[in-house]
Amino acid sequence: MERKLLLLGATGLTGQQLLAQAIEQGHDITALVRNPSKLTAERARVRIVIGNATDAVAVDDALEDRDAVLCVLGTRSPKSMFRCDLMAASMRALVPSMKRRGVDRVIVESALGVGPSATHAPPAVRLAFATLLRQVGKDKAAAEEYLRASDLDWTIVYPPSLTNGPANGHYRSGAALQLRGMPKISRANVAHFMLSQLSDTTYSRGTAIVSD
Repeated sequence: MERKLLLLGATGLTGQQLLAQAIEQGHDITALVRNPSKLTAERARVRIVIGNATDAVAVDDALEDRDAVLCVLGTRSPKSMFRCDLMAASMRALVPSMKRRGVDRVIVESALGVGPSATHAPPAVRLAFATLLRQVGKDKAAAEEYLRASDLDWTIVYPPSLTNGPANGHYRSGAALQLRGMPKISRANVAHFMLSQLSDTTYSRGTAIVSD
């Protein structure tokens, strides 16, 4: 079923996979990006809105005539890992605008080890979010808490370490998964799962861990 999607994070590594697969599936796509030159997909098939995902005005413009949001925002520079509020600020811009626009469905990529997923993460992952990734984890957790408090139809997706493998559909998903060592999943498979949630209510107002 074709949907009218707003994609946040389309120029990132997972976002590029998400955009390409969404185009292939025939969805009507709007991408909110700061730098459209970084879009690698067929730009003629995407409505591009230039702006920042933390800017409420830009987000509201991008939400025009949409019926679902896919968010795969993430930090890129090492410096931003220690002063990160991207996800929390983006949710504060997005959620009120979705309510005003009557857009209900939102699927957000987080990371295994954040929030309630920490209880299912291997020790090395929990250690990373207690040390090097502490601020990133706090930002994601704050964003998730804000989203959960809304009455939107949200799903939060928790992948472990991301790879550049293909979208082969060979992965597991669940509210809880048995994971050992350093679990991984390809960005393409994360994108595949997120798009599948547009028509699957299993994790409506819930969370899903995805892993090979």
